[in-house]
Amino acid sequence: MNRSVPILAITVLALTASALAWGEDGGGTVQGGATTIIAGGTGAPSFVPVITKLAFHWRNGQGHFECLALAPTSAAAGKPGSGNFDTNVMYVTGAITAVQINGSVAVLTGSADVTGLGAGTNLPFTATAERGGPGTTFVLTISGLTFHETILEGEISF
Repeated sequence: MNRSVPILAITVLALTASALAWGEDGGGTVQGGATTIIAGGTGAPSFVPVITKLAFHWRNGQGHFECLALAPTSAAAGKPGSGNFDTNVMYVTGAITAVQINGSVAVLTGSADVTGLGAGTNLPFTATAERGGPGTTFVLTISGLTFHETILEGEISF
């Protein structure tokens, strides 16, 4: 009997099981840091651009999430200084409790404290992060609000 066939079968089975387990329980590392712009919809104030700064990490079953939303409020649109994102309109900080990997998308869930828009403590959140850099998407749902964001600078990896 050829011994290479059983060894190959065991190797393939082990690699498949590892990949499935990694996708189911969020094993491995998921991390990101980015500047984004909110693309309108629920959560973004009408006709006011919002820039966010986000950072998160997940490793060995533990993780943390931060997101700071900034809007220009010191000058009206079209006026000098209207492009200065100088007002903290929302800040989200909390623990990631689970990660689900689905191909090039990671879904992070947890609970966070929120100041500003949607303020509260220990609020559940879901963040859907697409792997990649500028042009990829990030969606944060918290406090009954959904923020559809496009990454301008930074990267999400897993």
